[in-house]
Amino acid sequence: MSHSPFRAAVVQAASDPAGSGASAAKAARLIAEAGAAGARLAVFPEAFIGGYPKGARFGAPIGLRLPEGREAYARYYAASVALEGPEIALVREAAGAAGMVVVIGVIERVGSTLYCTALIIDGERGTMAHHRKLMPTAAERLVWGFGDGSTLPAVETALGTVGAVICWENYMPMLRMAMYGQGVTLYCAPTADDRDGWVSTMRHIALEGRCHVLSSCQYLKRRDLPEGQECVLGEDPDTVLMRGGSLIVGPLGEMLAGPDYSGETVLYADIDPAEIARARYDFDAVGHYSRPDVFRLTVDRRAKAAVAWMDDDG
Repeated sequence: MSHSPFRAAVVQAASDPAGSGASAAKAARLIAEAGAAGARLAVFPEAFIGGYPKGARFGAPIGLRLPEGREAYARYYAASVALEGPEIALVREAAGAAGMVVVIGVIERVGSTLYCTALIIDGERGTMAHHRKLMPTAAERLVWGFGDGSTLPAVETALGTVGAVICWENYMPMLRMAMYGQGVTLYCAPTADDRDGWVSTMRHIALEGRCHVLSSCQYLKRRDLPEGQECVLGEDPDTVLMRGGSLIVGPLGEMLAGPDYSGETVLYADIDPAEIARARYDFDAVGHYSRPDVFRLTVDRRAKAAVAWMDDDG
């Protein structure tokens, strides 16, 4: 890990309504823009590639699944991506060209199940890790599967240890502790939460983990949803569905950038890795301020497949 200061960016932008390929191309342009501005780390919002279906009901009143909901899911499924697909390859290529670490939210397709996933792409080394959201929130559970402990990575990069925790997962104390236990210094929080209280949550995590926290949310208008997608918030194309609020917080809770609610933008802040040691001087949640004799977290990192094959070797 380098101890030299570097510039970081949080990208506040909407998915492209033309689809995942167009959203990936938009991400590539924004990566190039951030790289040209000197950034070496860029964090994108939750579900940037694949789309966050704000206001959609997917035809699922309790006890019923309506035909229009099945059609809506089929369209959403068609907009999802495979991790080995061309959309992710385009983002990886842009990260490599810019020499950047990129964290980006995607809707991942595995068989017939979709996952809300955050990718961690290291452009310099060509490495990639992914985290599937452990607990989709409320109606998200209609369309997203549940991740497991096998995708809870914190990745060593030249900039520091990068982890990704998605939206309301940040309210799960044990998940946060799992990140701290891996030594995360760059805690990335792609989100769809644009409420005032989110800022307090991000500042708390920065103080609790004594890490830099980078949160990115879409600035999404009704016109940014794909054609034909339902939205209970109305049909006015200028209706703001997500107002952003992206920000960067230092390890002592200081606001380094944002929150911004003005529209699509890229926010920048200079990150000094040396601040981590200074901040942890008097508090280290998994070090000198922990009490493992009293409290201890066990994390099951095994993948949980629905079918396990046991062959008879004899």
